[in-house]
Amino acid sequence: MKAGRDGFGDALLALGKNKQVVALTADLSPSVRMDAFKKKYPTRFFDVGVAEQNLIGVASGLSHVGKIPFTSSFGAFMPGMCYQQIRTTVAYNNNNVKLVATHCGIDVGEDGAMHQMLEDIALMRVLPNMTVVVPCDYNQAYKATLAMAKLKGPCYMRVGRSKTMEITSKRTPFKIGRAQTLRKGKKACIIASGPVLYDALKAADEVGNVRVINLHTIKPIDTRTILKAAKECKKIITIEDHQIAGGMGSAVSELVSGKCEVVRLGIDDEFGESGNSQELMKKFGLTKEHIKKAL
Repeated sequence: MKAGRDGFGDALLALGKNKQVVALTADLSPSVRMDAFKKKYPTRFFDVGVAEQNLIGVASGLSHVGKIPFTSSFGAFMPGMCYQQIRTTVAYNNNNVKLVATHCGIDVGEDGAMHQMLEDIALMRVLPNMTVVVPCDYNQAYKATLAMAKLKGPCYMRVGRSKTMEITSKRTPFKIGRAQTLRKGKKACIIASGPVLYDALKAADEVGNVRVINLHTIKPIDTRTILKAAKECKKIITIEDHQIAGGMGSAVSELVSGKCEVVRLGIDDEFGESGNSQELMKKFGLTKEHIKKAL
């Protein structure tokens, strides 16, 4: 078991061979897995201190001189504390800045409600020019990081803190904007993003004849795959570690409106609380059993 943030850190280190790649954080290098890059490429690593707004400004400036800046912080701090700078400096100018948030959702567990960023996807997917990616495991986070480096323009990626089961392998294809159908079926379709995909797969296997889609890219959304599911399946269930309002489920609902029934599982208009992640998954209805009930 490995964490999504480890996939990001390992991929960032691999990208360091490209002298245009730089890494920036706001006093959180170990937690966001930038320490290895910092040690190997010290002249291309920048710690701005506890100053998230400045983090975005510096990254934007570096992008203007041809660098490929990867910034990372906890989701509560980025985009939480620097949304204005992301909106105006990065998205509006279509700058080639890569934003990687860790410690999001109730996966943060005992850190409590103020650190459990449950609104980031809603904030980021409405920004023009912004690509939004939510990998499901270590391998996908690694590949998504490499793909983001090749993509011109601003990108936001949310990766998990906790170690999770590996759903994909090193050989599993990955392409930004192309969802993955992991199970076939027509009784219903589960669309999941992030590590909750694991429970979605278990629920589908126990119920049977259930399609499962790994929607790792929220924007640009894979219109073709989702509309195909809406046409062929009786019901769509979305599940995410995020507020129901504005997140991946909302993006899917906007796309398939009126075409089939959509049940959205997520955090229903409330803040999180302290507790281990498994307890919180049960409390907020994100477990295998909750998915089976929705089916």
